[in-house]
Amino acid sequence: MEDETFTRRELAAMLTALPEIGRVSEADGGESAVRQLGETAFDAVFLDISMPGLDGMAVARVVGRLSEPPAIVFVTASEQHAVDAFGIGAIDYLLKPVRPERLAEAVSRAGALRRPPPATPRPSQVDELAVVQVENGRHTTFVHRDDIQYAEAHGDYVRLHTGEGSHLIRMPLSYLEEVWAPAGFVRAHRGYLVAIGWVRDLWVSSSSGLVARTPTGDVPVSRRHARALKERLLAAVRDEE
Repeated sequence: MEDETFTRRELAAMLTALPEIGRVSEADGGESAVRQLGETAFDAVFLDISMPGLDGMAVARVVGRLSEPPAIVFVTASEQHAVDAFGIGAIDYLLKPVRPERLAEAVSRAGALRRPPPATPRPSQVDELAVVQVENGRHTTFVHRDDIQYAEAHGDYVRLHTGEGSHLIRMPLSYLEEVWAPAGFVRAHRGYLVAIGWVRDLWVSSSSGLVARTPTGDVPVSRRHARALKERLLAAVRDEE
């Protein structure tokens, strides 16, 4: 649903080529988009900011009022509306010309929203790796998960950062994300997990962009993970009240 016919059709063709995509519909303006969304249920809607009639932001606000709103992805030529887009609830923000891998990533994220939530972990799962055993030659160190402020990927290894120092273990970061999620660890960046309880605040660095500050150090926060991290931090603050 874009302002340029050729670009809209090109995007539709790219979507149709993805194996997980079923039917693709097009709209030549904001009013047409709203009409289609009111008549048919969609899993995701791809919007340009600038469209004839209602612009993309206005259409997104209408989408948000639907009983079962589709995932919203903005496809536009400028980054200037990104903050507002994520504030409305968009799951992604693609810049033209759209790269196939970024489009596939947005589709994957939209699909994830439609999958049922994972089952509540059993107590044994929650306690998995509550203490990490770190082998270093003849020396073995036991690191408590509650002392770990963030984890950083290093190839096939992960560096665990605590207030007393750091420890390197051979383990995929994705595995730690899975087993430590119930303990409050959240993906902040492709290569970082951060413990919600250790985050003091978020701030924008001139050199690194958005970062989460912990007593041990700053953790970079990617645009992809910023919204979810902010929501978890806000929920944690509310739980403390």
